Amino acid sequence: MKPLRALIIEDEPLAATRLAGLLRKQPMLVEVVGTAESVAEAEQLLRAPGPAPDVLLLDIHLADGLSFELFERLEIRCPVIFTTAYDKYALRAFKVNSVDYLLKPIDPEELTAALQKLVQRQATAAPAPVPFDAALLAQVLEQARQPAREYKSRFVVRVGEHLKAVPVEDIAYFASLEKATLLHTHEGRRLVVDYTLEQLESLLDPREFFRLNRAYLARATAIRDIIHYTNSRLQTILQPAPPDNNTVLVSREKVSTFKEWLDR
Repeated sequence: MKPLRALIIEDEPLAATRLAGLLRKQPMLVEVVGTAESVAEAEQLLRAPGPAPDVLLLDIHLADGLSFELFERLEIRCPVIFTTAYDKYALRAFKVNSVDYLLKPIDPEELTAALQKLVQRQATAAPAPVPFDAALLAQVLEQARQPAREYKSRFVVRVGEHLKAVPVEDIAYFASLEKATLLHTHEGRRLVVDYTLEQLESLLDPREFFRLNRAYLARATAIRDIIHYTNSRLQTILQPAPPDNNTVLVSREKVSTFKEWLDR
């Protein structure tokens, strides 16, 4: 069987490497014919002589702009699978112009389903240029220009009979302990907050905080060291150390996402 030739356009090296690995593990034969980190690099690859790729796996935000610029510069004949960490975009509308879209971190089964859809489409129809939808692009660009979401900047906690506002910058991590959630500051103070870790995940900037496991939500600057625990597990050393002075394990299912988060 002739392999499916895939071109990856992704500006995060770790995410590109993971996606290439997932493609090589697919039930159908998939050959990664190249990668690019920017609109300029992608344009150069797509203009290069030789056969076009069978599928373009295209991130939306690239190092030098939005990947939609490619549709203005080129006639893209190969099917497109969009990949993105941002579901705020008009992704459902992309299906008019593409095979599918995948939200990061990419689920292997969803990737397989998208590729199988592509193979089925190729078996029933000849390739055609991906239509350029100016109205859709304008909508996406408008959403991209909207102000970034504002995350919580401080937490009000009770200290004895007093209330104290703790800036987010002073927080090292949050820990769940016996149905209570404790805020740990960089100075080593522990204070009770009236939120669950699930609620805190949506209130804090995901670029700064990561849910390591069911009990810990840590700030990047509080992770002093990362150690391989087993072939598929990682353990972190937090500063300040938790009360039991143990290392904190990253949940097995979060390891890949954690590595991508660190590499941003």
